[in-house]
Amino acid sequence: MNELKRILSFTRRAVDDYGMIDEGDKIAVGVSGGKDSLTLLVALAALRRFYPKHFDIVAITVDMGFPEADFSPIAELCEKHDIPFVVTKTEIAKIIFDVRKEPNPCSLCAKLRRGALHKAAVDNGCNKVALGHHFDDAVETFMMNLFFEGRLGCFSPKSYLSIRQLTLIRPLIYATEKDVEYFARRQALPVAKNPCPEDHATERENMKLLLKQIEKTNPGLRHRIFHAMCRHEIDGFELKGRYPDAGELPEE
Repeated sequence: MNELKRILSFTRRAVDDYGMIDEGDKIAVGVSGGKDSLTLLVALAALRRFYPKHFDIVAITVDMGFPEADFSPIAELCEKHDIPFVVTKTEIAKIIFDVRKEPNPCSLCAKLRRGALHKAAVDNGCNKVALGHHFDDAVETFMMNLFFEGRLGCFSPKSYLSIRQLTLIRPLIYATEKDVEYFARRQALPVAKNPCPEDHATERENMKLLLKQIEKTNPGLRHRIFHAMCRHEIDGFELKGRYPDAGELPEE
């Protein structure tokens, strides 16, 4: 279970550094069925067992309305870890692809999914929402904002939505995508294929490939970008000593 210790070390460090969890919290974990959200769910379930501040979690999945979506593997995982599981049904897919026929659907889709998740969190008595964004997501978001919007910005490790009275937290910001992939594989998490027809056809995927290409001749680039974000306190990021390094993953 070394992979669990590894992902927990990243998770607890982030939770402690940014004060993400308080006594008595009820945290909605947004679960899409992808590797990131499933890893976050299992990590928080494990953290719940020994963290000094008592908190509860509930898994919430936004059903986009794709007919082939199957949430039973997520339900089984939640049952295994004694986590309540809620599916909130929407017609987001129909609205975007059939009604509006959006040529660039990702932005609107993300907005509608966020709204549905936040409403479900409030309806289920949660005061916080945990999202599965990790280290690489933060770097990619920062670079996308720089390249495409000409600004220095990113999502925040912890933020407050006054309109919903919800705090958003991102406990995986110290874990790299490789860490998450390794954990999901070793734990045999039921990662589902994204049914969205726009999957892997996004600006984020292009930025991921660009950074990967540049880092071939500039090793450690993403860590230096993340360090700069923390040092200059971009959107709530802070330099907390030496943030965890990805290092080498164990051999299979």
